Amino acid sequence: MTQIKVVYTKYDGALHWHHPGTLLGEDEHGAWVSVPAGTLASKGAEPPVAWETAIVMLFPRDGWWTATFHTPPHPYELYVDVTTVPRWRDGEVTMVDLDLDVILTREGTLILDDEDEFAEHRVALGYPADTVARAQDTARWLLAAVERREGPFGGAHTAWLDRAPGPPRA
Repeated sequence: MTQIKVVYTKYDGALHWHHPGTLLGEDEHGAWVSVPAGTLASKGAEPPVAWETAIVMLFPRDGWWTATFHTPPHPYELYVDVTTVPRWRDGEVTMVDLDLDVILTREGTLILDDEDEFAEHRVALGYPADTVARAQDTARWLLAAVERREGPFGGAHTAWLDRAPGPPRA
């Protein structure tokens, strides 16, 4: 297993969330990364915060999104960021966060979040029309795929959680 750095930026290049992780491997869905509970993560230059629960992240090869599968008792089962296609280089995976998020709560509620932030940033940060369309199309696709539990959203993450280093999970 290889240690990596996960780096999200905003469209203007500003540093967004960033933290370490462990590359577990790849399958037909993309690359899977483990982030144990207690991992320190920072949003831009803000002081770091410790993740309270373990997560497994999925970085698709060609998708305009990244997925975070949370372990209990986190209130979200799944948090999917609409992003540019993740790029790997020199032990780092980077992508641009395009604001829109698809969230599945533990109770089964499906949410499209941060539409207001997307509307604001598409103007303030100058998102090109093709990026806006791709982000909106991706969000619609994600909502449908998560609701139907298709592809990687149908439980593929559980095998990767079992491979993750760290303490046993409930």
